[in-house]
Amino acid sequence: MSPVSADGSVFPGRERIFVVIPMYRVEAHIRPVIAGIPPWVEGIVVVDDASPDASAEQALASGDPRVSQVRHTDNRGVGAAMISGYARAVELGATIMVKMDGDGQMAPEYFCDVVRPLVSGRADYAKGNRFVMSDALLHMPAVRRLGNLGLSFLTKLASGYWNIFDPTNGYTALSTRAFLRLNLDHIHHRYFFESSMLVELNLLRAVVVDVNMPARYTDEISSLSISKALFEFPPLLLRSLAHRVWLEYFVTDFSLGSLYLVFGVLLNAWGFVFGGIKWIQSIQTGIPATTGTVMLAAMPVILGFQLLLSAVAYDVQNIPRVPLTDQ
Repeated sequence: MSPVSADGSVFPGRERIFVVIPMYRVEAHIRPVIAGIPPWVEGIVVVDDASPDASAEQALASGDPRVSQVRHTDNRGVGAAMISGYARAVELGATIMVKMDGDGQMAPEYFCDVVRPLVSGRADYAKGNRFVMSDALLHMPAVRRLGNLGLSFLTKLASGYWNIFDPTNGYTALSTRAFLRLNLDHIHHRYFFESSMLVELNLLRAVVVDVNMPARYTDEISSLSISKALFEFPPLLLRSLAHRVWLEYFVTDFSLGSLYLVFGVLLNAWGFVFGGIKWIQSIQTGIPATTGTVMLAAMPVILGFQLLLSAVAYDVQNIPRVPLTDQ
């Protein structure tokens, strides 16, 4: 059966679309989630991440013949669950894999919107963005709203996808060709999963697009805590930024952006080190630094900062725009 979108258009029958659902403490929600998956989806892979409740039993009790189950003997996190689920879906012949959480957050009426960019060949990865529909956004818990605003900017910087927002949105669609090229060793196994996926996708030069959808929250408990947003995510994002910049600008390529970065860092380092030494000497001797000395410290910092801004501008223009092929 060819998938039919909300506007009546028919998706090409050559695509085999699967849903992957990581499960942990979702026994109250998993059956309605499975029931809401469109009938033209070929397979549903549910991953029991050592859930202590009856999530696995409830998934099987749904009676949907499309359900295939993967079980972890220990809790490994949503990232590890998704990697296991993606691998099983690929074994079953999936060409497009949609991630849906088992807690009922993800409205099935937006399923076609998430899949469409991949079916049409415009993207390799599509993700939801809840920050464009202001009325629905008011229903998003304040902690999530504030955390997402800060994390979105840091994720843009770390991943290089300056065209996306709402990085922790888990409603995603991934092409099998992109999954098979990912370095799975660099995919975070827990809460940093979505952000680490974006970094690795950029290194593949995969095209990522946002899909507008409203926020949908019922009685589920947020996994995005203030401590993670403020203390754990930034170091991981900075490490991801360093990892991406090194590989993208100094290993696989050396471009104008690379020169901006090198000279921007060197000039700033010179300005701050030289200026700091002269400032300390001025304090110790009580003799004010001369105008020339101040300029020797200030000018490299100013020029270096401009070069770093140019590097960011270059990175913004360097967003992948051509989807991956099978070659």
